[in-house]
Amino acid sequence: MKKRSIHFPLTSISGALLLTLAQGVTAQTAPTQLPGVVVHAEPEYSEIVQPTFLPDVRQTEIFSGKKATVLDFDALPKVHGNNYRQALALTPGLLYSEESSPLVSIGYRGIGEPHRMQYMQVMKDGIPIHADMLGYPEAYYTPPLDVVDRVEFIRGGGSLMYGPQPGGAFNFVTYMPRADRPFALRSQHVFGSDSLYSTYNAVDGTTGRLGYLAYFNHRQSDGFRHANSDYALYGGSLKLVLDQETDRRWIFNMDVYEEEHGEPGGLSLNSAPGFADYNQDRNQSTRLHDRFRLERYIPSLTYERDFSEETKLSVKSWGGYYSRFSKRQRNSAASNFGSFPTGADASRNDIELQEFYTFGAEARLRHDWEAFGNKHTLAGGVMLYLVDSPRTEQRGQTPDAETGILTRSSNRDVIYGSVFAENRFVFDKLSVTPGFRLENINQKVRTENFSSTTGAFQDSRTRDELEIVPLFGLGVAYQLPKATELYANVSQSYRPVIFTESLVPNPGTVVIGDIEASGGWHYEVGYRGLPTPWLTFDTSLFLIDLDNKLGTARVGATDVLRNVGRTITYGWDAAVELDLIGLYDETASATYGERYGSFSLYGNVSLMHGKIHGGAADGREPQYTPGYILRAGAIYRWQDRAKVALLGTFVDDHFADDSNTTGLSSREIPAYMVWDLTAEVKIYKDHLSLIGGINNLFNEDYYARIRSDGIDPAYGRNYYAGLSFSF
Repeated sequence: MKKRSIHFPLTSISGALLLTLAQGVTAQTAPTQLPGVVVHAEPEYSEIVQPTFLPDVRQTEIFSGKKATVLDFDALPKVHGNNYRQALALTPGLLYSEESSPLVSIGYRGIGEPHRMQYMQVMKDGIPIHADMLGYPEAYYTPPLDVVDRVEFIRGGGSLMYGPQPGGAFNFVTYMPRADRPFALRSQHVFGSDSLYSTYNAVDGTTGRLGYLAYFNHRQSDGFRHANSDYALYGGSLKLVLDQETDRRWIFNMDVYEEEHGEPGGLSLNSAPGFADYNQDRNQSTRLHDRFRLERYIPSLTYERDFSEETKLSVKSWGGYYSRFSKRQRNSAASNFGSFPTGADASRNDIELQEFYTFGAEARLRHDWEAFGNKHTLAGGVMLYLVDSPRTEQRGQTPDAETGILTRSSNRDVIYGSVFAENRFVFDKLSVTPGFRLENINQKVRTENFSSTTGAFQDSRTRDELEIVPLFGLGVAYQLPKATELYANVSQSYRPVIFTESLVPNPGTVVIGDIEASGGWHYEVGYRGLPTPWLTFDTSLFLIDLDNKLGTARVGATDVLRNVGRTITYGWDAAVELDLIGLYDETASATYGERYGSFSLYGNVSLMHGKIHGGAADGREPQYTPGYILRAGAIYRWQDRAKVALLGTFVDDHFADDSNTTGLSSREIPAYMVWDLTAEVKIYKDHLSLIGGINNLFNEDYYARIRSDGIDPAYGRNYYAGLSFSF
């Protein structure tokens, strides 16, 4: 494949260009927020396009002085199949690492490998959804976007609000039950390329004091690879809300999720015998027996109390069971990168089962107080989190074995507690918000190793460590005329030593040295606003200083895990949305928007440059740090009847490892550009809608992800269409 590189130097993008772009859909009227006493998620039937920015204070949380963005999916045609290339279209800085499986990998500003969003704090309605938020921070589960009202993404300051991860906080906010009638139903069915079938079915309503929302989601496909690319997932949830619109409420939620998919293996740029050449056939498979299975059963209970407009309380508790199973064929070849399994080892496999029994609780309190003629806000809380996680590894005696000889057994325990507080001091138009979080992390791992041929005990290792880490932050905001403001934030973050990496590495990975915790400082200064109903903008400069970055490198034919050094990444984010019809109506005193809707150009850009200082990778580029990520396109919205969007994604070339490996096992990802065309049209009142789209409209040949087994090709042009019924 011919490499293409497109460069957008910082100095070449003028302010005039920014004003021709837009970040989302501007509603025909100004977006409306729900009253403060309501739990902050819309009912499923609502199509209100919410403001791009979070308020200074909401319920028990303070967002003032932080770069916080709302990704509201009502601004787009229905996002189908958890397509995050479309879901992330309206916000800068997030890198979607596309893959063959239905799992999700998203990175941020070159902080680390995007795999399973492991450098972010990922939440659903404020509750962590990683397998283990500290000991194994990988989000194998994400909720179906059909039930997600919006995503709230909080940059650097999120580490003090929700947990220490350096990549910010990514919070899925799901719909609430509708309160205007006792029963409503929605059923959606979509068919597409490669035997795709997807269905989402939900019922909700409110009777007396009790509201309910239940859904069932299923999606399956043969996948686009020639073999072992199929997947099937089943998920459901029940949400019960008692006294939804009063000053105190209970929310119970039960999530059930099961998923299985094939892992068709990676490709290479090597055309020699025994290797799967990407350029020869990008859809071929190198693994015919590798499978992955996930199960997740998590209940949660939330209590919210509004003592007054000035004092609010939120208490959340959750727990349950989470398991991850994989079986992967072995390979005798010196390098697994893009090769077919060969040799005696290919007749066996590695079988791994990880289980997670979790419990967590968090209490947050907010209180407004007055002094010096201004109202100030104090918010804080405590969090407790416990995990018991057994893990077993077996050596199967056939390429597709489900059980085998026990080779390793480990038990991992995490006890975590944190105390956090912020106070927003207001001095007329200026607000200053210092914050503090104290992390207490205790991880204990005991591992026993056994012979892979006889099963005889060989040795054991135990590690028990307590980390107590204080984190500090400061946010500043200054209100300017016409609903605009200047903001600045500096915050610390922390990624603890993950024993599942340093003590119990994945099969085939070698750990070099004694892994140390990563700590970072995040600096950001920006200007944002909603000066008119047809214009929204946000622009900022940022710098991330991350010490002891954990990364992967290629040494000969082996992947190694180690601290690669200190990384400094700096750059510029900018986003603008512009409704052309709204602009014309205001300048010409016309009312075309009432008849023809809105036509928005949107665009956002993230320009960044990163370098590793010290260590074995000194002077090299941190993995997954493209020079630019640009998203741009157009969205037409006709009242509440139709939405059509053309969405473009442009990403510069970058590396998938910190060693910047080139050659036949290259980890370089060439630049690519992808366009999607989607539409959603109501064809009979609010009861029957048609949805459809063409993903990768121009059939771009590209890949956005490279793992230890090789290149993971991205999906070529594919289609989908379906109907949604509701009453």
